[in-house]
Amino acid sequence: MLNKGTIEKLIGIVGQANLLTARQDLVCYGYDATQMEFLPDAVVHPADPGEVAAILRLANAEKFPVFPRGAGSGFTGGSLPKGGGVVLVTTRMNRILRIDTDNLVAEVEPGVVTEKFQQEVEKLGLFYPPDPASLKFSTLGGNVAECAGGPRAVKYGVTKDFVMGLEVVLPNGDIIRTGGETYKGVVGYDLTKLMCGSEGTLGIITKIIFRLLPLPEAKKTILAIFGSIDGAAKAVSTIIRGKIIPTTLEFMDHPTIQCVERRFHLGIPSTARALLIIEVDGDRDLIEKQSEQIRALISPLDLVEFRVARDAPEAEQIWKVRRSVSPSLRDVNPDKYNEDIVVPRSKIPEILRQIEAVQKKYDVPIVNFGHAGDGNIHVNIMIDKQVIGMEQKAQEAIREIFRATLNAGGTLSGEHGIGLAKQPFLAMEMGPEQMALMKTIKRAFDPHNILNPGKIFPEANEAAPFPPSLR
Repeated sequence: MLNKGTIEKLIGIVGQANLLTARQDLVCYGYDATQMEFLPDAVVHPADPGEVAAILRLANAEKFPVFPRGAGSGFTGGSLPKGGGVVLVTTRMNRILRIDTDNLVAEVEPGVVTEKFQQEVEKLGLFYPPDPASLKFSTLGGNVAECAGGPRAVKYGVTKDFVMGLEVVLPNGDIIRTGGETYKGVVGYDLTKLMCGSEGTLGIITKIIFRLLPLPEAKKTILAIFGSIDGAAKAVSTIIRGKIIPTTLEFMDHPTIQCVERRFHLGIPSTARALLIIEVDGDRDLIEKQSEQIRALISPLDLVEFRVARDAPEAEQIWKVRRSVSPSLRDVNPDKYNEDIVVPRSKIPEILRQIEAVQKKYDVPIVNFGHAGDGNIHVNIMIDKQVIGMEQKAQEAIREIFRATLNAGGTLSGEHGIGLAKQPFLAMEMGPEQMALMKTIKRAFDPHNILNPGKIFPEANEAAPFPPSLR
């Protein structure tokens, strides 16, 4: 618990209106997209880097933890105040500071909503590709802290590929600037990339310099429906082996299609066992040619139907298939674990077969969809927590799926991070030497363990909790 003197000092930094201590307010900042909940002692909304620095200096002096938070849309509990302390919310720092059309860079504060930033740069004929599913409400600071991805990652990469420089408040209150606005720079260690994906454990991001691209002239959206899961999985590698890199290559398996069609009646044929949503962008003549090439490449792979959107409304109808997934999954079971494994593209058929075997072994429904173009599959283990033993079976199934993923040369998380939810599995992927080195880096940045403690690495002598079902 924070004492009265500490609360008064925090008020002196951010003002009474920007400090919350009433229980009904604290509850709103104690959860994220998981069902884990931890009540903070206070919530602060700083307005600028100076206030962030003052809060962290006070935290070091009085030894209370600080938990950075953007929009709270994470899937692994990365912003949750486990053990109590102060939640520091960055949403007041929400300005787009400048967009430089000569050098194709932009400078923003961390509280800018992702979609708003995309819309503003597109007004100027520019393009910021990273597009996490939460883009309508997630903030850019959170995107950087988690190294968010999205469907367009197959062609354009993830958030870290567009971060050129940062302003960061370190856990002791020092303010540093990393990187810059040049496209080359090899002076010292790359602290910019170190901060990307560090999940708020090494510093609080207060400004971001992004690289931008010219906005593509046109795009074409395709729905490819297959009579087998192997056909769809092989189509992914076939397209890319054919020297076409689509903007997106989204995948849905048969259980996912069934969920969507039962709920929304989108006209997907009953023979469908898997589908791909494929989008290409660029020069108008080029994408016309590419769409025909894609049809020719995948036609032998048990292709049932090939729809090409003729205009924006038809493209929207195709994307409606993908956006209908999440609301339809609750028809299978009320609760789920949402994992985001990644394997090499060529191993997608293999990992999907192994997931199917795990589903049969443990008798739990598993629904798969995601970003097949970069091997990132969202594995949704659908359960009913009220059924005795079902959660335990889900835990065992997840461990087997993770083991199969690693055996295929993959990784346990492509977008969601580790946070609290994946702590129990971290040692499956990382050896003790690698974890020891990362902990040394954390201690060098944060010797008093002030900033987002307990995340990524389980704390000493404490078993990490297996998360309750993820929303």
